[in-house]
Amino acid sequence: MATAAVGSTGTGWSAAEWGTRVRRWLAVLPLAGLCAGLLAQALGRPDFAMAAWAFATLAVLAVLLTQVVTSLARGDVGLDLVALLSMGGALLLGQTLAGAVIALMYAGGQSLEAYATGRAGAAMTALIARQPRTALREEGGVLQEVALAALVPGDRILVRVGDVVPVDGWVAAGRAVLDRSSLTGEALPVTLKANEPVLSGTVNAGTPFTLLAERPAAESTYAGIVRLVEAARAQKAPMARLADRYGLGFLALTLALAGGAWAATGDPIRALAVLVVATPCPLILAVPVALVSGLSRAAGIGVLIKGGGALEMLAQVRVLVIDKTGTLTRGSARLAALRTLGAHGEAEVLRLAASVDQASGHPVARALVEEARGRGLILPQPSMVAESPGEGASGRVEGRLVIVGGARLMRRHGIVFPPAAGPRQAAAAASTVLVAVDGTPAAVLDFADPLRTDGGRALMDLRACGITRVVLATGDRRGVAEALVAGLPVDAIVADLDPAAKTGTVAAERRNGLVMMVGDGVNDAPALAAADLGVALGARGAAAAAEAADVVLLVDSLAPLPQAIHIAKRARAIALQSVWIGLGLSLAGMVAAALGHLSPLQGALLQEAIDVAVILNAMRVLGGPRDGREPTAEAVGHP
Repeated sequence: MATAAVGSTGTGWSAAEWGTRVRRWLAVLPLAGLCAGLLAQALGRPDFAMAAWAFATLAVLAVLLTQVVTSLARGDVGLDLVALLSMGGALLLGQTLAGAVIALMYAGGQSLEAYATGRAGAAMTALIARQPRTALREEGGVLQEVALAALVPGDRILVRVGDVVPVDGWVAAGRAVLDRSSLTGEALPVTLKANEPVLSGTVNAGTPFTLLAERPAAESTYAGIVRLVEAARAQKAPMARLADRYGLGFLALTLALAGGAWAATGDPIRALAVLVVATPCPLILAVPVALVSGLSRAAGIGVLIKGGGALEMLAQVRVLVIDKTGTLTRGSARLAALRTLGAHGEAEVLRLAASVDQASGHPVARALVEEARGRGLILPQPSMVAESPGEGASGRVEGRLVIVGGARLMRRHGIVFPPAAGPRQAAAAASTVLVAVDGTPAAVLDFADPLRTDGGRALMDLRACGITRVVLATGDRRGVAEALVAGLPVDAIVADLDPAAKTGTVAAERRNGLVMMVGDGVNDAPALAAADLGVALGARGAAAAAEAADVVLLVDSLAPLPQAIHIAKRARAIALQSVWIGLGLSLAGMVAAALGHLSPLQGALLQEAIDVAVILNAMRVLGGPRDGREPTAEAVGHP
């Protein structure tokens, strides 16, 4: 029997979901009370009208009081206090019609914000809602439905038509036609043959096929994406925190104006009118709606941004430090040449090296494994594997010590390759991998890894987005890197880097502005975490990189990154625009109310119009221009 989740109610909805539903439908009660009161007034029953308006105000006041107490218990002091004071003051002063309008205004703003946030978060919510719970595992020729947590590497899983792929793996039997649109934004299905890798979270759009599980469900791509989405929804943006600070100042100004108007005229109605115009402030509405809308729109193009803070930073970065292998290049390296040393045979060296590299997620390691399998070689399971990020891996295969990696790793093990067999300075080979067996040189493998077809265009688009400096950071030789980026808009090349040196490059570039690091491998994770903004290619990149990054590109391409920067700039600009316009209109209305030019009822109607305007303006982020020209914060006159 399923049990309710912690914090959920008997209906299966969590407390947060109940709160969202209450906010969404909160406006119904004051609207009904207002209409009933107006009808009673028209029928000549002012007593019934006042009762209806008072009841509607009290109902919303009770909900608001609960929210204020909860916020105060967390140490949050917000502008809901102004709404509380204005509704309570209207009842105490006998302004029941104004109180009902204030209640409708507040509840309407809450409902509109809940709707806008819900619509904006639909793309991210859909990712979570599609997560499968069970899978069909083959056991002794029989299919058994098991929980995802029961799946282990090596399990054979039948993926039926329409099923969401539960774990990362390989096509073991059949042909996989996968719809990746909801995950990466790709419009057309992709077809994968036997032994080709399959990402979890994609949908089988063709015939059933058998999947060989590569890793447990909890460590698979889709589970990681779900965790990232949940973290993104829980984070509070620096801009939202800034709005809170502005809100406290605005609260003090509101109370000072209201108190000053009362003290100067002796008329509490003027103080009430000031409070009404300030309830609720656009600060608490526009910023979250605009930022969540930006997160949602980015998710729709295959870019997962971990919260509003990362969205804001994405709009402000100026320096790009980019990894080469698997990021600027295809990451699908192919074996171009294999030279054996000594008595080792070509097939035997390839089999031993690929067996060790089964435990590595590096693109070159994956290419080596694919080459060996493509030649029909049987790869035994390695033991005692130790991987040095950015350098290579070692392990035992059938009792033999096999080391696969670069010259730095070989030197650490005391293995010296003949000079002619070591890494060549020619740019013909993008990567050179050395193989040693039982402490002696065994082979030199040359791999080719061409530039992505969209790599150069993406760099130029990033320049157009405001990136002023591009630095290529790679563990490969300088000659290889220079040949690769010849003619591209790259300002500097830093080569022969290990993970620590790559992190140091990120730190050094901070003198030129806020730094965005883009990478995809385990060796990139420290640099991604050290950058002001880390961006990982998560479609087939290492899980460690995706976890360390602030932004994950779900599609295996750099093309969405400039689009995401446009979206971030637009979201930030519209949020600031909504705040300043809303604050200016509210302040003007408060001054007019303090001078006696607005009654509480007129003030409530004015503030309702302001709130609706700023929320609708913030929701413009969901649409946006399609030509790639997005306004910046500077364009609307704010930093």
